[in-house]
Amino acid sequence: MTELTIRDLHVEVEADGDAKEILRGVDLTVRGGQTHAIMGPNGSGKSTLAYALAGHPAYTITSGSVEMDGQDLLDMSVDERARAGLFLAMQYPVEVPGVSVSNFLRSAVTAVRGEAPALRTWLKEMRGAMADLHVDPSFAERSVNEGFSGGERKRHEILQLELLRPKFAVLDETDSGLDVDALKVVSEGVNRVRADGQIGVVLITHTTRLLKQIPVEFVHVMWQGRIVAEGGPELAETIEADGYEQFTGAGVAG
Repeated sequence: MTELTIRDLHVEVEADGDAKEILRGVDLTVRGGQTHAIMGPNGSGKSTLAYALAGHPAYTITSGSVEMDGQDLLDMSVDERARAGLFLAMQYPVEVPGVSVSNFLRSAVTAVRGEAPALRTWLKEMRGAMADLHVDPSFAERSVNEGFSGGERKRHEILQLELLRPKFAVLDETDSGLDVDALKVVSEGVNRVRADGQIGVVLITHTTRLLKQIPVEFVHVMWQGRIVAEGGPELAETIEADGYEQFTGAGVAG
């Protein structure tokens, strides 16, 4: 069984010329086939965890370890992490002017699979995934994220997820900016990928909105750079009913 293991992870970022510690000892294990939710108020360190796992250069890991199937993830470059099976859907995907969605996706699939798919096969595969996500075929010729609405950006992220089929997917605030219909379509895409029971999924969110569409087995509450509470789906229900104040002092020093 595949496994992503995070142990005592500490991460800093530069702020006004000074290093500021954001993650202060995160422990998390995600196995293939499991779906975890990381919840917490804004500024608690959720997105920092996602970017640190993906290898974003602005985030410095000062101590701790991350292993994926026994391999040291932190020793890999960003593209090596992707080829090894780690996928990040960002809260604010960047624009890539001049690169079409079709070419971008085919390049990504080629890098992960180790060979370029035959063009005819690729077009059929891509168009099928786009149809599942209710994406107009003309979308394939647009520049990546350029002029995209919030919903289009999120659908593009899930389109990548469906085509790449990674071992582990970290989805950062995937529900942000989505209306009810777009949320349903995006959630259905994530659930299709989860259906074979192989992928490990980490949903990062500060509300329970997404969890009503994508069932989770484990919920972790993050506050001030640490996981301070853990449980099953009932923990999300407690958060919805009573908010985060019940956790914001739990086991957190200063």
